[in-house]
Amino acid sequence: MLKEIILSLSLLSCSLVALADQITLNDDAPKTHVVVKGDTLWDISALFLEQPWLWPKLWRLNPEINNPHLIYPGDVLKLVFDENGEPMLVVEPVKPSYKWSPKIRQEKKKDSAITLLPLEVIAPFVRYDHLFTEDELEQLPHIIGSDEGYRMTTKDFKVYVNKDLEVAQSYAIYDKGEEIFDPETDDSLGFYVNLVGTGQVTKRGDIENDVPSTMSVGSVKREIHSGDYVVPVNEGQLLPAIFSMKAANKSLRGSIVKATSNGREFAKLEVVMINRGIDHDVTVGDVMAIKRTSPAVVDTGSGPAYSVESSRWNKITGSDYKMPEEQLGELMIFKVYQKASMALILHTEKPARINDLITAP
Repeated sequence: MLKEIILSLSLLSCSLVALADQITLNDDAPKTHVVVKGDTLWDISALFLEQPWLWPKLWRLNPEINNPHLIYPGDVLKLVFDENGEPMLVVEPVKPSYKWSPKIRQEKKKDSAITLLPLEVIAPFVRYDHLFTEDELEQLPHIIGSDEGYRMTTKDFKVYVNKDLEVAQSYAIYDKGEEIFDPETDDSLGFYVNLVGTGQVTKRGDIENDVPSTMSVGSVKREIHSGDYVVPVNEGQLLPAIFSMKAANKSLRGSIVKATSNGREFAKLEVVMINRGIDHDVTVGDVMAIKRTSPAVVDTGSGPAYSVESSRWNKITGSDYKMPEEQLGELMIFKVYQKASMALILHTEKPARINDLITAP
């Protein structure tokens, strides 16, 4: 009997997983789409699917090319259905009116292949770390001075660092930046540091004998000061051509705490920080919904009124309506810290803002 119950539960679990992974076409999904320069796999998948993060299921067969993730401008994508009635996209390349040599064709294809996401937007955030706790900052090497003896604003000068650093290693130079707080708990998520320059170590120090390391500054984004932090660049951390996307855990709930653009509102392809990270089981590739609670309404004696326009008395005596949360877009996590994560906004129907909610899609 116990085995039968376990088997039944296992089958039910498998059924639920399969159901959760089923793709659903948009009501207005096109029958064909011609790929244009600037398209991404996410953009194209969003034309066809209600859940674009399930795009691999739509692209599962592609007889025209060896790699199913390499689609090119000019290719015609056709929506077809398999013997089980499941949708999929196939590629019908447009034949040019002239012929390229195999070598030139291969080079052109390599250069023009579209990506899942615009990797150039997130590359700086993968290569350079941007969030550090107070304790982490205290452990980092820092600049103690320069060969110029004043604030540095141009490249090709030397700075001196209070630690023994590896010769030829590339380093990022940061100032402390602003401290980011969790709006729910008021706990510190860390300091969002500002990249002010980069450099390469030319001479190892000997700190035991009070001799600092020497670094040649190669690029400057803003003034470099004594006390600025020095961090190894993630040279070996390559961007994946394809992110393994999945819907975030259903229990996940948090908010946007910072936009790297520093604007009041932000939209598609902007990078934001959320107040959820490793501690909350967030992983790279998680797709989340961006939501906003509709403005609060109070039921007063003379009818409903927005809370911000109501008197203190009405706020105390009136009953509050439970206003719904409306979805306004999606984002994807591409870098995870202990208590926070960096995300790329994939789509918005209206501009997102600080304190907007993030949930499972």
